[in-house]
Amino acid sequence: MASVSQNFMKLFRGSSSGSQTAATSSSQKLTRRSSGLGELTRLWESDAQLCVLDLGSTSAANIRYFTERGHRIYSEDLLVASTEPGLVTKDEEGKVILDSRKFLADNLVYPAAHFDVVLCWNLPDYLDESLVRPVMGRLWSVLKPQGMLLAFFHTKDAGPDSPCYRFHIVEKDVLEMQKIVLKRESRRGPTGAIHTAISDGFRLQRVFNNRHIETLFRDFASIKFFLARDNVREVLVVR
Repeated sequence: MASVSQNFMKLFRGSSSGSQTAATSSSQKLTRRSSGLGELTRLWESDAQLCVLDLGSTSAANIRYFTERGHRIYSEDLLVASTEPGLVTKDEEGKVILDSRKFLADNLVYPAAHFDVVLCWNLPDYLDESLVRPVMGRLWSVLKPQGMLLAFFHTKDAGPDSPCYRFHIVEKDVLEMQKIVLKRESRRGPTGAIHTAISDGFRLQRVFNNRHIETLFRDFASIKFFLARDNVREVLVVR
């Protein structure tokens, strides 16, 4: 079998600002059950080889989970990619936004109908508003007909400081959650010491209700909701 780096994964290309994500210590990892992930299990337990897009920083657990089952997996960290300073621009009213055309020129660059499954996780809740719809449109285009996308949305009971997590597949319906912190470019201080700025991570940008979610995925053929116990609404959509 060829190496994972050659055939099974697209490694995240760091932005010019040097931003990257880092997980917290293992003692802070949490687990949760996912009904949406459980529904997808029947796909990767079939004999067909699948092509999966995992929208988050590279996860050794997820790579192992899919490659052991004979599937291909690609990984892209769109949240970190969205912190690229060169994306910042203004709209016609002078409002600061991110340039979605430039963003999509550098990210999610795949042939049409390339993926069987997209693991979107909680991306829409934390991505800048100006990128959400363009990114969902691109995901529709790179999914195969009848391809499936899994996304998590916070409910109105989730607080504005709800942490952003990276999800690692443990079992067919069990996820390990790692809180994401954001590392920025290391800089040399006046004394010659190296300093790395670290923020608390990505902030919750919005809370979608069911109608908003249905509008977001209006180009998809079907949508199914699962309400979890941790103020999260899971959504499984079919292209």
